[in-house]
Amino acid sequence: MLTTGAIEFWAEKHHCTFTVITKKSSSPVLENNPHIKNVISLDKKDLGDLAWIKKAGEIAAEYKGCELIDLHSTLRSRILAARWQGKVSRYNKFSIERRLFRLTRSARLNDRLSEMRVTQRYVSATEKVIPAASELLPRIYLTDSEKKLALRLAEENELGNGFVALHPYATHPDKAWPLESWKALISMLEASGIKWAIIGRDDNIFEPQEDGSNFTNKLQLRETCALLERAGLLITGDSGPMHLSASVGTPVIAIFGPTSKAWGFYPAGPRDSILESDLDCRPCSLHGKSNCDKNRECLRKISAEKVFEKILEKVGNTDS
Repeated sequence: MLTTGAIEFWAEKHHCTFTVITKKSSSPVLENNPHIKNVISLDKKDLGDLAWIKKAGEIAAEYKGCELIDLHSTLRSRILAARWQGKVSRYNKFSIERRLFRLTRSARLNDRLSEMRVTQRYVSATEKVIPAASELLPRIYLTDSEKKLALRLAEENELGNGFVALHPYATHPDKAWPLESWKALISMLEASGIKWAIIGRDDNIFEPQEDGSNFTNKLQLRETCALLERAGLLITGDSGPMHLSASVGTPVIAIFGPTSKAWGFYPAGPRDSILESDLDCRPCSLHGKSNCDKNRECLRKISAEKVFEKILEKVGNTDS
């Protein structure tokens, strides 16, 4: 999702189109994008060691003479680069600096890493002058049918426009805001007459006592984006939907726990906000998978009242 902001920047600046190589599960966000000519969707069978070496050679031969921009910088993408028959550009992941910061929590490293969002790091693969993060926001191009579906869902569930979307799930449990906090927040929304809806996918469906709209596991990725476009706000942890919301211009209140802005994956829209605790033990994880011995204190310290206050700021002032 985040690559779409860089792709749009390059397309407009250099008047070029792109072929994107990605896993099949990630392909839907790239559909209907006018800057993407082709998507090479990789199945699991393509990604085995020997299978990938062969597949990489086939792709390199097909696109001989084209530039490869490596926005993954992993062993797999480096195998592709080794077989590439053209120019190769690669972004700096700051892997060493990120790991040093996680160990030392150095203020100097924090400042250095936080000043450049990951989308800016992507663009640095080819550009010397780096645009502001706000110029590299992700973008998904919805179809008319997807927008009509979202309108129908909003009407059937009496959500209207400007409802608050809630994403209470996380790939890694230590990144998830506690369920009791979500329940308290929903009670406050109900008491204030603010419409809300739950989105996302998870094996354990969150079912609050209040009778609201729960779309958990009911929508495909692009359908979720279409519904988010009709929302006034998304409340989430450090998650994928945080970027999906940004791709349709819906502001985000992101609740950060074990991860950090320094990793570069923070929302950067003009109306986005990040809530986080000032604890010496943060950050404790690069991706959120940690062995926390403090019962997720970093997330528990962010109260439902604090999140609700931020929601009221956003609802009352569309420029905030």
